[in-house]
Amino acid sequence: MKTSSSRHIVFITGAFVSHHCWDEWQTYFQRKGYTTLAPPWPYKDGTAAELRARQPNDVDLATMTLTQVIDHYVAVITSLPEKPIVIGHSTGGLLTQIMVNRDLAAAGVAIHSLPPLGVIPYEFSFLRGSWKSLGLFTPLEETYLMRFEDFQYAFVNGMPLEEQKAAYDAFVIPESKTVVRGALTDAAKVDFEKPHAPLLFTAGSTDHLIPTHLNKRNVEAYEENDSVLDFKEFSGRNHFVLGQPTWQEDADYILEWLDTVAVTSKVSQAT
Repeated sequence: MKTSSSRHIVFITGAFVSHHCWDEWQTYFQRKGYTTLAPPWPYKDGTAAELRARQPNDVDLATMTLTQVIDHYVAVITSLPEKPIVIGHSTGGLLTQIMVNRDLAAAGVAIHSLPPLGVIPYEFSFLRGSWKSLGLFTPLEETYLMRFEDFQYAFVNGMPLEEQKAAYDAFVIPESKTVVRGALTDAAKVDFEKPHAPLLFTAGSTDHLIPTHLNKRNVEAYEENDSVLDFKEFSGRNHFVLGQPTWQEDADYILEWLDTVAVTSKVSQAT
């Protein structure tokens, strides 16, 4: 069993939204004694308004690949003095799985994770919420910006309209269609049979984009071995889970899970 008591956390955001969705999470974990980083994807270091102002002609962002995003976070992680805990949401959850699979993380938390290659997301709500981002029959040199109506369905369903609008204005940014398409290639592959560091998956009962059933099939793809592999479904969480009023309850659960993993590590090392 691989476990660790790392005090560094790297947060990885998903597609379509700014890395500032981690701001409150960083503050929370810093107060608990962790050193945290939430680096943006390449070409996304700006406010949502600044990045939307470049839409759709930000060619560097538009032509970025999933492999570039992965390499970017590998460089961040390997620059740290110890293997960090990696916590990712959605596409960031997929990247978390990849970092754990490459043995670059002390532990991983995949929040409403986009599944790796081989776990086919056939759920209707996933297809409805994501197919436009592939940009079929549109120029790959132009970025994709999710419309508010699509954001309502894919991210903030069930929330009051004013909160939906505020979330859209604060966080939604242009995206690379090539990154989205990269999730359908070997760049998104992991070895489900390989032993790995502790890995926690969380799901939300009202998430349209990554529904609980898809999360469970992601977890069930892993082979049973001595690795720690856990799953938790939270009631009433949509895909905007990081910014819902209940976000701290989720963070509390993750912190408790990390503390349990650290205790297990100390016991294992002592024996």
